[in-house]
Amino acid sequence: MRCALCANAPYASGGPLNEAETAAVDRAGVVIVGGGIVGSAVAYFLASDPSFRGSIAIVERDPSYRDCSTARSAGGLRQQFSTPENIALSRFALETIRGLKARFGADADVAFREQGYLMLASDHGAALLAENVALQCSMGADIALLDAAELAARFPWLAAEGVAGGGFGQSGEGWFDPLGLATLFRKTAVAAGAAVVYDEVTGIDVVGGRVAAVSLAGGGRIACRSLVNAAGAWAGELAALAGVRLPVEPRKRFVYVVDCREPPEALRQAPLTVDPGGVWFRPEGRVFLCGKSPAENEEPAVGDLDHIDHAFFEQEVWPALAARVPAFESLKVVSAWAGYYDYNTLDQNAVIGAHPEIANLFLATGFSGHGAQQAAAAGRAVAELIVHGAFRTIDVGRLGYARIVDHAPLRERNII
Repeated sequence: MRCALCANAPYASGGPLNEAETAAVDRAGVVIVGGGIVGSAVAYFLASDPSFRGSIAIVERDPSYRDCSTARSAGGLRQQFSTPENIALSRFALETIRGLKARFGADADVAFREQGYLMLASDHGAALLAENVALQCSMGADIALLDAAELAARFPWLAAEGVAGGGFGQSGEGWFDPLGLATLFRKTAVAAGAAVVYDEVTGIDVVGGRVAAVSLAGGGRIACRSLVNAAGAWAGELAALAGVRLPVEPRKRFVYVVDCREPPEALRQAPLTVDPGGVWFRPEGRVFLCGKSPAENEEPAVGDLDHIDHAFFEQEVWPALAARVPAFESLKVVSAWAGYYDYNTLDQNAVIGAHPEIANLFLATGFSGHGAQQAAAAGRAVAELIVHGAFRTIDVGRLGYARIVDHAPLRERNII
């Protein structure tokens, strides 16, 4: 029977493994399911650790990466979160990007646009905004708390009516190419000996409280010393193959590309701006990207990623854009795409760490829209657990599986 894990993004042909893949399967120690940015980061940090002596196999179902959430991400990078762990995870992404050439060579580039984030708040959200900015600054983030008058002076394209203030990332925030970073991680890991197997995981064998092997659609099996679930939006269904309940599911999100008639030049240099109602936009060359997460009771059906809900733009996105930026009163949609959040229904925060009962099962998923920017740190954290048995740099213990068992959500209050 075909696993629902694979229903919306087919794997490669699933035929017999070639000679190199067979060798990798025979000697694989750590198996990582998911070859997007998170799985690739785990592989990179394992391969880069001098103490790691094992072998690595990445199992990825789509060799084109076309439907991978990494390829369809808007690539935001911010420190403006309310949870200390999220701030720390994203600050490591900034460190990684700024040190890209030292890690990967002089030609390494992920097109980082350091234009900042502007998180706007109404009177109702002003106190929380100030609390969040204070926490972010205490952790080293360069965030300015601006009142309505300061916002109007600094961003003349902005209509500040109904806005009490905003948090502006003066440096260290912006957007980048997630697929480019994933490719750097994966290629470097492969150069160090990791193998990529394009196939479908159809079964997970758990013996004596440990994962013993995974089964592939092509008929192969990979013995596991450790298994890493980095399957993104499908991580919940993958976990179920091992008898594990993981509240992570796909949530469809739309990104609209709009052209604006004669926008002010300053608007082309705007930060990624988030309205108090949740609509966001950012410049991208001569066009602008924009979108909004729907209300819980208005989630679109998970299915064909080529199907775009243009009515959602007309009814939910454009009115808020035009009210906040007068130049957007005249615009047209020139393109759009959809992708999946790996949405953690418990608290919209990542699940990172070891499973408490299946000792060699590790989780790196549930990022709920901020996986691209937190992949580097999550990959390093999981690699540290596998190699050293503990987190050595960022303690993300509160993001572990125990809170799912206890149904004790760790809420992130700065969700886009």
